[in-house]
Amino acid sequence: MAEGLEEHGKSLAAPLIFLIVVAFQLISGYLELGKKNKGVKSDEELQLREEIKKLSQEANSYSGPSTFAQAAKLRRMAATKEKELAKVLEKHGNEVKLSYDSHTKILKMAKVFTYTVLIIWFWRIPVAAISERLVQPFGKILSWRAGGSVNDNVMVGIIPWLIVSSRVSKVICRKVFK
Repeated sequence: MAEGLEEHGKSLAAPLIFLIVVAFQLISGYLELGKKNKGVKSDEELQLREEIKKLSQEANSYSGPSTFAQAAKLRRMAATKEKELAKVLEKHGNEVKLSYDSHTKILKMAKVFTYTVLIIWFWRIPVAAISERLVQPFGKILSWRAGGSVNDNVMVGIIPWLIVSSRVSKVICRKVFK
């Protein structure tokens, strides 16, 4: 009875480890996407953009020589607003970068901790069994620290499984976030 339970646990180990790796990859991709989008535009930013647009339109409406001074004054005001907008954008970008960096560090620490626990837990225990014919030239690499071949099946070790899972999950995440 205990042997059947152990076999059932082994059969679930590979998919569960794969799902853990995919989850980490999806979270990482989501953080990267948030960094690229740089969050939501603030009210101050939207207001400054609107004011710059109005000042520029008003300055362009003065085209005659008698209104040159008014147009120049409006253009200077628009340039001042643009500098103010640049400062606001820089401040907002720094806040997003700090947030992204802290989340990324936490994710990396969680990933290292989880992978270390998985490696210790499954160090000499095979995670999965794959037909030797399917992995003909790579059988010994996949069975590293897992016991080799049994009944024409290659026993897959935890480290090769983590490597394969991370590569496959990267491909999946590229398709998801495309």
